[in-house]
Amino acid sequence: MSKEEILALLKRSEGYLSGAEMSRQLGISRAAVWKAIDALRQEGYQIDSATNRGYCLRVSPDRLSEGEVRPYLTGRRIGRELRVFDTIDSTNSYLKREAANGLPDGTAALADCQTGGRGRLGRGFRSAPGEGVYLSVLLRPQVPPEEAVNLTAYVAVAVCDGIEAAAGVRPQIKWTNDLVLGGRKICGILTEMGIEGESGALQYLVTGIGVNANQRAEDWPEELREIAGSIREATGQPVARGRLAACLLNALDEMYERWQAGDRARYLERYRADCLTVGRAVRILTAGREERGLALAVDDRFGLVVRLEDGTERTVTSGEVSVRGLYGYL
Repeated sequence: MSKEEILALLKRSEGYLSGAEMSRQLGISRAAVWKAIDALRQEGYQIDSATNRGYCLRVSPDRLSEGEVRPYLTGRRIGRELRVFDTIDSTNSYLKREAANGLPDGTAALADCQTGGRGRLGRGFRSAPGEGVYLSVLLRPQVPPEEAVNLTAYVAVAVCDGIEAAAGVRPQIKWTNDLVLGGRKICGILTEMGIEGESGALQYLVTGIGVNANQRAEDWPEELREIAGSIREATGQPVARGRLAACLLNALDEMYERWQAGDRARYLERYRADCLTVGRAVRILTAGREERGLALAVDDRFGLVVRLEDGTERTVTSGEVSVRGLYGYL
């Protein structure tokens, strides 16, 4: 852990930081400081050293680690307990397994690579190393399960906020929870609940977010190249994944605090402004049945109001909604 703590100190420092000061702050020996500096250099960090001045971080590789994320965290709750993995099956699955062991509200799990990433409706989610940000957050709100059903919509707005803070561009939302940038999907969100069997009380929520950060066109399998995109492809610039992860967690922290306080109007308003589905022809798939129509609006509970081809209107609250014009239907 001292290596990541040393990295966090160097990132927070505006110039040189002495080995003695790092030793004092962390309660470790000068030799441990030196070993941590040497290990960071071997991982690609360019760290200058000067007699009587100490160490100064000059260049960082694009890594996902606690030391890369924690210096940018500003939230009160989400991310204070942070678990970072090089490889894991699924950050959602990990937090669901550990929820029974008393992990606190706001615990975040972050991975460079997932071997079993999951999306909605049981689909897989491509989570190759060195390219994206894959994170999940454990939430324990004291609310009935029905009040938490629409949390994913609030999360979608928060993720747009986080991406905008980190990369200067704001994605759009394809109802209900896919984020699109430059006409291609760059993010998926999956929220899962834990319900107590006898009482029906909400035990926890785990919301998982997968953001395509630095993929290039050649990184996608042929079948995904017309559908999947990344922040880098849309902007022409790579994004620092550690800072992106921190911006996502900060935005989620703000959203969660407002959501619990009942201050939710801003997120409904922003969702409606960001939603690209409204005003477009859509295809609705529910229980093996397909219907087509025109998306008219997002209602106050984030349902999608659709005028069907026969002229009737109904509000869609579940199922798969595809939008015409995004590479056929996306």
